[in-house]
Amino acid sequence: MRSVAVVLMAAACVCGAERTVDPTFLHRYVPDIAARPSDVTTDTCRYKPIFGEGDAVRSIVRGVARYGEIEVDANGSCKPVSYEAEEQIYFVEEGAGTLAYGEEKHPIRKDDFLYLPAGISHAVSTSGGKCRFLVMGFRLPPNADRTPPPKLQIANLSEVKKEVVGGHPPSTLFQLMIGDMKSTRDRIAAGRVVTSLFVMSFAPGGTNFPHHHDSEEEIYLVLDGEGDIVAGGGMDGIEGRHPARAGDAYFFRLNCTVGFYNQNKPGASAHILAVRSLYPRRRFQ
Repeated sequence: MRSVAVVLMAAACVCGAERTVDPTFLHRYVPDIAARPSDVTTDTCRYKPIFGEGDAVRSIVRGVARYGEIEVDANGSCKPVSYEAEEQIYFVEEGAGTLAYGEEKHPIRKDDFLYLPAGISHAVSTSGGKCRFLVMGFRLPPNADRTPPPKLQIANLSEVKKEVVGGHPPSTLFQLMIGDMKSTRDRIAAGRVVTSLFVMSFAPGGTNFPHHHDSEEEIYLVLDGEGDIVAGGGMDGIEGRHPARAGDAYFFRLNCTVGFYNQNKPGASAHILAVRSLYPRRRFQ
């Protein structure tokens, strides 16, 4: 019996040694990510997985189904896709193209953002030049309202005013792009799981103050500028600061400390695209 007990204890120690601690955040540098096959890829359409689907680490990414970058060559096209239990957002980073939305076709251009409901087929094609855009997908709970808006919800960042948001200093201005279905402040109110898509403009030396969210996951993508991303706790137990530049993307799990400090250089502004979505709790576990 003693020998059996020793073997069991040894096995338990080995299993314990193999167990890893879940991180509180994930970091990716988008220019370094290689394209990988996905359900949208063709010979002229490539997908870079940043977080979620296609990424190597998905254990802490719960409500976010996918967050990646799609690039379509000139005169190229992606495969049409449709998701019965996932809402999506596109944000056009570069170029222009045509969105096939069900039976309709809509032009899209740089800085357009659009809401894509569950159940409607969509794809992007181009002519004359390439198009690069972010795709953000969010898992819907079984009881979510899947009724699509009466028409495609699309707008351009140039149409969204910059404003101060309560709880944040005036050194950071927000452009509120997409909110939930009840939103009265966002340009588009359509999200079922998505609670907020927005761009933050940081003045030199500006910050949005480190904070956390107790019911939402969040993703930051640095569009331009440099500074320090706050992600998780540092050695002081309050905030961990990480040098950040254009192309840095961070996923923040529930209750992770999150924030940004712009470098204090004269005239050096910085912009971050951020998206928040409801954490699924036990709905998907």
